[in-house]
Amino acid sequence: MSTYDIYALGNALVDMEYEVSADDLKRLGIDKGVMTLVDEAHQLRIMEHLREHHHQRGSGGSAANSVIALSQLGGRGYYACKVADDELGHFYMKDLRDGGVATLDGTYLEKGDTGRCVVLVTPDSDRTMCTYLGISGNLSVHEVEVDALNAAKWFYTEGYLVTSDTARVAAIEARKAAEHAGVRTALSLSDPNMVKFFKDGLKEMIGDGVDLIFANEEEAMGMAESDDLNEAVAYLKTLSKEFAITRGPKGALVFDGKELVEIDPVKVEPVDTVGAGDMFAGAFLYGLAQGWSHKRAGDLASATSAKLVTSLGPRLPQEETQAILKSLS
Repeated sequence: MSTYDIYALGNALVDMEYEVSADDLKRLGIDKGVMTLVDEAHQLRIMEHLREHHHQRGSGGSAANSVIALSQLGGRGYYACKVADDELGHFYMKDLRDGGVATLDGTYLEKGDTGRCVVLVTPDSDRTMCTYLGISGNLSVHEVEVDALNAAKWFYTEGYLVTSDTARVAAIEARKAAEHAGVRTALSLSDPNMVKFFKDGLKEMIGDGVDLIFANEEEAMGMAESDDLNEAVAYLKTLSKEFAITRGPKGALVFDGKELVEIDPVKVEPVDTVGAGDMFAGAFLYGLAQGWSHKRAGDLASATSAKLVTSLGPRLPQEETQAILKSLS
């Protein structure tokens, strides 16, 4: 019996979320709707500009959000990451464990800065992220706990790791270890900018092919270098045995290895799309780990991600996640 449903590898970032206007983004010279890597000085200038804005914080990072979603649904998750021996690092690890997620022993933590992500939410519910990786940029094979990986049903990683040479190598080596142990492999393309600027690196992370890819429409078409969704579907079939393409208010398309399955959207009034794709991936992997069909897993993922975007933040209270699960059981 597997100890974990998911062993995830990803960046450890403390999310700091602000509600801003489109004018704020223009004044700050920030590209809207994508993730941009910035240095610490640049991020601090942004935070200084927003000092009068209320913000909330929580443990984040794309794959972390997914594994916490899985845990809230009742799954068993492990998160491999890198934080520093600072206040934010200890906050991050406590937040993970409070969310029911196993992680590395904190006794070896190094000096440095734990990564931070300033999340800027505009009135159209879009999210823009300015990320200072800090010590997470040095994530390496040292953080890959192979025994825990071998004890999982799925290995899952985020495309954001492609921006760091050491993290990309860690993701590649972890995928190879998973394949050797018979652990199924999954990857999220994460962000249109990752596809636009790091496509070759993402293909290195995918290798000869993974079991499951998560992408939104823009990311999928970016990988295929086409504005035709059908061509994107065909291209993803060359990279992965299965995949899920999220389409926002249009629902999702899921390929189960044989057939393309349409997942109906759940109509809501969106407030904040931060973490919607992460929630979709975590809920979908939860369903597959329980032996569900791709359609049933997709319906759960659609319902939970739709509920998520009706409020601020990258995750739901556990009681709400559980209520959605029970309503679909």
